[in-house]
Amino acid sequence: MIVALFSIVSPGNAFLSFVNFRNILLDAASLSLLAVGMTFVVIARQIDLSVGSVLIFSSVVASQTCVAIAGTTQEVAAGVYPQLALGLAAGAAAGLLSGAAWGYVNGVLVARANIPSFVVTLGSLACALGLAQIISGGVNVRYVPLEVQSWFGGRVVLGLPAVVWLAGAIAVIFGIVLAGTRFGHHVYAIGSDEEAARRVGIDTVRVKISVFVWMGVLAGVAGLVDVARFTTTSLGGHATDNLAAIAAVVIGGGSLFGGRGTVLGTMVGIFIPAVLQNGFIINGVQPFWQSVIIGVLLVAAVGLDQLQRARSSGR
Repeated sequence: MIVALFSIVSPGNAFLSFVNFRNILLDAASLSLLAVGMTFVVIARQIDLSVGSVLIFSSVVASQTCVAIAGTTQEVAAGVYPQLALGLAAGAAAGLLSGAAWGYVNGVLVARANIPSFVVTLGSLACALGLAQIISGGVNVRYVPLEVQSWFGGRVVLGLPAVVWLAGAIAVIFGIVLAGTRFGHHVYAIGSDEEAARRVGIDTVRVKISVFVWMGVLAGVAGLVDVARFTTTSLGGHATDNLAAIAAVVIGGGSLFGGRGTVLGTMVGIFIPAVLQNGFIINGVQPFWQSVIIGVLLVAAVGLDQLQRARSSGR
């Protein structure tokens, strides 16, 4: 319905062009990485509000590591990177490890210290963003090699950006893990009834920590994608990524009460905010309305979920 509406009101059928749909896929790629991880978190009856800040922190660590190793200060300022390959590899590893580290901290505090995930990740949201600003001096990292964009961030493969192929491959892998492995079944079991899962021998602590670690890793991947696309960090961006990721899961059929959701459903839910943002831009509508509509959709989806649960329990 949203696509049909924008197709009618968009000037010159700009919305229906292949280039525009490719742009929608590209814009949705980073969010899809966060939303796939959030699917596991929500199904396990948890929440992670820190994903946007962890993305930023990972991108800062990755960028600074890459620049520091690729060459001296004078060399990188002149656009010369004698250790380019090593710098890129080290930066990517640092970004992924930093994301995993934040996920591990969140998971341990939730699973072992029994602190509600809302509180833990709200604190991580502030800490990760603050540390990213401290490390970078409050400015976006400069002198990131342009090769990250030409080699990957801006590369097109078979008509679609390489970033889209990466996001799609990760969604398929994690979808298979969730639907067809023991770990995925344990995530569903914990979200449905954690005490019952514990009684049948599931290591609920390990599973919950693993869920948050993988969420952190995917936030790290999203941070690398962000740097690869724009060859810089984005300290002022991603403020609403947590809301958008949660909304995608819930709109796609997931439940904030745990035990329900699929990666496929989340992927469908992702394109609602992506299409809205794109349609607003084409039609000259302020993009700030996107946050308003996502918030309304999230509340409506949760309300519908509660209504369905109430009907089911009344039977």
